[in-house]
Amino acid sequence: MKRNVLPGLHLSLGVTLFYVGLIVVLPLAALVFKAASLGPQDYWAIISSPRAVASYRVTALCALAATVFNLFFGLALAWVLTRYRFPGWRLVDAIVDLPFALPTAVAGIALTALFANNGWFGSLLSPLGIKVAYTPIGIMIAMCFTSLPFIVRTVQPVLEDLDPALEEAAQSLGGSDWTIFRKVILPLLTPALLAGLSLSFARSLGEFGAIIFIAGNKPMETEITALLVFIRLEEYDYQAAAAIASVLLITAFVMLALTNLLQARALRYTIRN
Repeated sequence: MKRNVLPGLHLSLGVTLFYVGLIVVLPLAALVFKAASLGPQDYWAIISSPRAVASYRVTALCALAATVFNLFFGLALAWVLTRYRFPGWRLVDAIVDLPFALPTAVAGIALTALFANNGWFGSLLSPLGIKVAYTPIGIMIAMCFTSLPFIVRTVQPVLEDLDPALEEAAQSLGGSDWTIFRKVILPLLTPALLAGLSLSFARSLGEFGAIIFIAGNKPMETEITALLVFIRLEEYDYQAAAAIASVLLITAFVMLALTNLLQARALRYTIRN
């Protein structure tokens, strides 16, 4: 009699599929059907309205800026946490996961208090003519805060598993530190970096609680798409809310598909070399 590797595989698979269908697929399907109930002209009129387009621009540009910042800062932070041990190392490592545990609304209130004109950081930046709270810069900071752990936690395990012999061999061949990082380490980190970047960007696109307190929420200037969806829901305009939300959904799916494609190519390159 053939024995399953995992006891109760059929039961666990069934429970998993039921959970995914109930929690993930069903709400997304409801969103798609609600948006599809609109005619093509009405759907296009809603998603292409000037206010909606302005919210797409604010959301996408701020999310892109936050993701680029997290790429460098997150990689540097993962490198330090992996390669060095210093007093307070465990505390810093634990703080990285704080955005996962902290309610986003609390994070938004804290960031607003810090970067307001009379806040700890805002009072220092205000004399320099730099205003953070209630500007796109505040949106970027909120996005950076909530999405940073995705890059750190995807890159950190790969760095820990890297074989030191690879770097030692490159050093014995006369490679500089930058050359070793660029030609030996970075190609091995590329799949993990792509995964972290996609998760970070997707989180930034859909972030709501941490942003609405610091953004100012001014239409055409600092209003994000998630807030516009919420406003349409408060107006009981469910079809418009579903239509605008479907734009974020389509963007997330396209981005994840491209990321998976790039990851597959990066893995082939890594294996081949």
